[in-house]
Amino acid sequence: MCKIEAETKVIDYGVLLKKGEAVVQQVAMPEELDNEEVLIKQDACNICTTDYGQWLGLREHQGYPMAGGHESSGTIVQVGKDVKEFKVGDRVSFAYSYCGRCKNCKIGRTDNCTERKNIQVMEGIKGFFGFATYAVRKTEFLVKTNKDLDPSFAAFIEPLATVVSAQSNITIELGKTVLVVGAGTMGILNALVARLSGARVIISELMENKIEKAKAYGFEVIDAGKEDVKEKLGELTDGEMADIVILGVGAKQAAKQSFELVRQLDGEILFFSAGYPAPEIPMSPNELHYRRLKLIGAFEAYMENFYTAADILSHKLIDVTPLIEKVFDLKDIQEAFEYASQPGRYRVSVRL
Repeated sequence: MCKIEAETKVIDYGVLLKKGEAVVQQVAMPEELDNEEVLIKQDACNICTTDYGQWLGLREHQGYPMAGGHESSGTIVQVGKDVKEFKVGDRVSFAYSYCGRCKNCKIGRTDNCTERKNIQVMEGIKGFFGFATYAVRKTEFLVKTNKDLDPSFAAFIEPLATVVSAQSNITIELGKTVLVVGAGTMGILNALVARLSGARVIISELMENKIEKAKAYGFEVIDAGKEDVKEKLGELTDGEMADIVILGVGAKQAAKQSFELVRQLDGEILFFSAGYPAPEIPMSPNELHYRRLKLIGAFEAYMENFYTAADILSHKLIDVTPLIEKVFDLKDIQEAFEYASQPGRYRVSVRL
C-alpha cells in the first residue's frame, strides 16, 4: 500500500439522481493505493445509449442514483509499487473487470467472468463512475492508447471492442456483402469494422442526418424513408440480398424485416442492439431450419477485443472524429444529457 498523492482531496463525479436529472457530486479521494493499482486522472467520458436511456427513464430497472459512464479514457498520475507495465503519463482506457480465477477467465472468456464486479459503490452511490475526475483501477483492466489520440476518441475503445467481439462471431470475409441497419454511432462502427475485414458494406437508414453521415464515410446507403429497402437491396445485389445483416438498432420492424434482407440460404443476422421496451418478433423454427439461418446475439466484449480496438484507434485504421457530436464540461452534465438524448445524435463527450 502507498499513500495517494493527488492534487485534490475530493473526486467530482456525474450522477443520475432520477429520470431527467444529472448533477455533479463529490466523494472523498481514497487515501491509499494498493500495490497493483494505479490512480488515473480521467480525461473524457462519452455518453452511451445506455446512459441517456436511463436518463430518459427507459432503463429505470438499473436503479437510481446511478453514477454511470463506461466509455472513458484517462492518464495515469500515480502507480502502486508493484506496477511494472504502466508508468505515470501513460494514456489508458478501461476494459471490463474480471477475476482471472473462474473457468471462463482461464479459457480467455473474460466477458463471461462469474465473479466480475464492474459496478462500484462509493458512499452509497453505485455505478461505473466514468464521469468522475479520478479513478483507482487494477492494471489488468487497463489498455494503453496512443498518447496522440484525443481523449474523446480514446473513449471509443469500449464500444469499438463490443463491435470487434460481435463480428468475431460472424463470418465476414473478403467480398461478402454486409447490410448494416441503422447509421447511428454503433451502426457506423459496425460498418467501419466490417469494411476493414474486406466486406462490401451497405447501410440502410431513415434519418437524413445519419444518411449524410454514412455517405460521408463512403458507404452505399439505402434511404429507408424514401426507398423500399428489400427492393433496393435486391437491385444492388442482383437479387442475392446480403450475406450478413447487422442490426444496429433495436426496433421491432427492423428485426422483423431482417429475415427478408438476408440471403435465402446460410445467411447470418447479428442482433447487435437491444431495444427498450424489448421488441418481440414472430419467427418460425421451420424458416430457420430450411434456410439454415444463423441468428447471433451480441453483448459486451472480452480482453482480447479491447486490445484490438485500442490498436485500431491508435493506428488510425478508422476515423471516429465525425462521431463526436459535441463536447461538454463536467459541470454542464445536465445539459450534456439533454443534448445527447435528442433523436439522431451521435456521441456526446464530457470532458473531466
